[in-house]
Amino acid sequence: MVTLPRRPNSKFRRKLRMAWTLMRFSRRGDHNLVSNERKLKMQRKYLAAGVLLVLMAATLSMAQQPPQDKSKRPSPPGTAEVTLKGKKITIDYSRPYLKGRKVGQELAPYGKVWRTGANEATALTTEVDLNIGGVKVPAGKYTLYSLPSEGTWKLIINKQTGQWGTQYDESQDLARIDMKKSPLPQPVEQFTISFSKTSETAAELNLDWENTRVSVTVKAE
Repeated sequence: MVTLPRRPNSKFRRKLRMAWTLMRFSRRGDHNLVSNERKLKMQRKYLAAGVLLVLMAATLSMAQQPPQDKSKRPSPPGTAEVTLKGKKITIDYSRPYLKGRKVGQELAPYGKVWRTGANEATALTTEVDLNIGGVKVPAGKYTLYSLPSEGTWKLIINKQTGQWGTQYDESQDLARIDMKKSPLPQPVEQFTISFSKTSETAAELNLDWENTRVSVTVKAE
């Protein structure tokens, strides 16, 4: 007599179906996880590429922009030059207007270090050693500040260069020099720096604004 294998009972069959179903869902889940990771990686790549393109476009745009026309500033640039002993002395500065304001109050307030102009720091460049008001100033580049007052103004020669005019570091001062103060015959609306040459080796450095001139003697050594 041959004994046939018994068919699994219904309870066992249900367990098999549940196990098979769980395996299928597990495989689908693994596939979905891999798919999501790929999507995230692609999104990151697209985002990085987009940021790079924006940065490149901004860089190109800035490179193509024409340089700023400083002559259109509210305080346009100015230059004072003199040649002593065949060597050039140059001051590059900006020229603010009064526009109804008062020197010593809203403009160049008394008792406070002033940039001696506007915008970038006022720059002194000399090709020759100088004597300014009795102080020796070697050839080179400097920044000019001033200390206005009701009495004697002081010219400040500072060794720091290339900074914005309001960035003043007293520790970089080379010298503070007294300037002579005198009234102007007529008001000056726009701040003006000039040299009045007195000989082949000397000149007067003048700062004119409103009703006042302050000056100091500059000599080539």
